[in-house]
Amino acid sequence: MITATFHKYTLQFKRPSGTSRGILKTKGTFFIILSDGVKEGIGECGVFKGLSADDRPDYEEKLQWTCKHINLGLEKLLEELIEFPSIQIGLEQAFLSLKSADRFELFPSQFLTHQDPIDINGLIWMGDKQFMKSQIQDKIENGFTCIKMKIGAIDFEEELQLLKHIRKEFSPADIELRVDANGAFAPENALEKLKRLSDFNLHSIEQPIKQGQFEAMAKLCETTPLAIALDEELIGVFSKVEKEELLQRINPQYIILKPTLVGGFKGSEEWITFAEEKNIGWWITSALESNVGLNAIAQWTYTLQSNMPQGLGTGSLFTNNFDSPLEVKNGKLQYNSSKAWEFNLKK
Repeated sequence: MITATFHKYTLQFKRPSGTSRGILKTKGTFFIILSDGVKEGIGECGVFKGLSADDRPDYEEKLQWTCKHINLGLEKLLEELIEFPSIQIGLEQAFLSLKSADRFELFPSQFLTHQDPIDINGLIWMGDKQFMKSQIQDKIENGFTCIKMKIGAIDFEEELQLLKHIRKEFSPADIELRVDANGAFAPENALEKLKRLSDFNLHSIEQPIKQGQFEAMAKLCETTPLAIALDEELIGVFSKVEKEELLQRINPQYIILKPTLVGGFKGSEEWITFAEEKNIGWWITSALESNVGLNAIAQWTYTLQSNMPQGLGTGSLFTNNFDSPLEVKNGKLQYNSSKAWEFNLKK
């Protein structure tokens, strides 16, 4: 017999972080704790306010329902919670954690045993030109060979100047550059902006226009001089049929999978299957989870054996994150098992 409880936790940003949706100072999250009377299992439900499909008034009510019905078992619960992807991934983690010898080691692999690292991109947060410039310099000095820059918040011409500055010093062979527009461009001028961005030999652009504009996005993906990666477009697409239809209709160059937002590990693997059938590339990104969620997503990502840099470097953003063996070194995420976990919800 398993018992379950959930706990709310507020992560505090070290520095207010800018996105095209505004400035983030805090990030709420929830933890599901399972117990079989002997051991505990932990999972993070990292609902993302204003972005998650399950950012709904009945979210905590659904968490209560989940805890009450925990003995339905994981498979049945995942079916029942299809519209609550962040609860799905919390449960996937918690059940794996309960079964594991170490509650934080969920996917046995060389990532855990041999500190075999995962290549990740360095994330540049939005801000004024000087702040973005200093972040870029910092990432390069810290060994990143792939940088992802959020654009769409400051003047477009200034953003182009930043990219020009990077490219003047670093060739595409030195630094892979990705940009993320978070839907900031208008459909009528998006293609023109993509043409200008393509001058800087960028790897790709995430979500150039807002999600839900299927015809406009499909046309952009067909005519773009710069590879397009769908991100927000995948949020709220729950069934296998809908997933396959969306990829068929838009036919992007890449998709970006945030497991917390797109149905956990199982839901993400469905997207990957459909994408690979259509020769669409993919990579995995965390979504401002604490180190508990990031750890689970990183371990799972390692098992997929992708050779692309992944978006898994957000653990250092918060003042009250949980101490963990996760370390970012030379542009890579690794698991240093000589470091201990400290999971304390009163932190």
